[in-house]
Amino acid sequence: MPATIDEVIATMHNIDAALPDEDGLKWFNKMYLTVTEEVDLHPPGGAWKDAGWLLTLDVVFAGMYLQAAAGYLNGEDTVPSSWRALMESRHSPIDRIQFALAGMNAHINRDLALALLTTDAQRGVTPATGSPQRQDYDAVNLLLQTVMPSILMMLATDTLGVLAQDTGKVGRLLAFWNICKARNLAWDFADHLRGLPHVAQIVAMNSQGQLTGVLGRAILSFT
Repeated sequence: MPATIDEVIATMHNIDAALPDEDGLKWFNKMYLTVTEEVDLHPPGGAWKDAGWLLTLDVVFAGMYLQAAAGYLNGEDTVPSSWRALMESRHSPIDRIQFALAGMNAHINRDLALALLTTDAQRGVTPATGSPQRQDYDAVNLLLQTVMPSILMMLATDTLGVLAQDTGKVGRLLAFWNICKARNLAWDFADHLRGLPHVAQIVAMNSQGQLTGVLGRAILSFT
């Protein structure tokens, strides 16, 4: 797995180059790659409050996606249900935005809370309201609100810039699933998990994975 943000970005570029347009995983990967590059290159005010914490989170978080993708492609049976929803529908004739949001759903609703706990343990912090870490986390939300419209338009057009998807459907999907709201819920879920014994954490994560898989399949079947 990548150990730095540069390695994460390079790996995502390799995945993008390797996957054909007909593979739905390509569109989640492209969306994720664009967001990651924006976070890496354009910190608010020119700098993050705790850049070490945020970059660690980005690397840990991305590693969970890359591990799930590699595990599925290698036929492993330990891939979370949340990710199987996307992986099993990769070649379905549905809109690119659905693949992208189904991947974001799997990654944020299931993986992000665990990535937060892992990052906090590695950095030796327990972020509180108003902490530098929480300020950076919220700043990413603001950044996402800025860049998502252009990313979604990129997904909705073909290589010649011709509109290839129903923009009304894009709007309905975004009303159905909101990335910033999902990130806020993931922070709260991490706080919930932090107070649980290890066995209870596993049970809660398994339940969250199952529910996330159900939501992912709803996104993929959205009309």
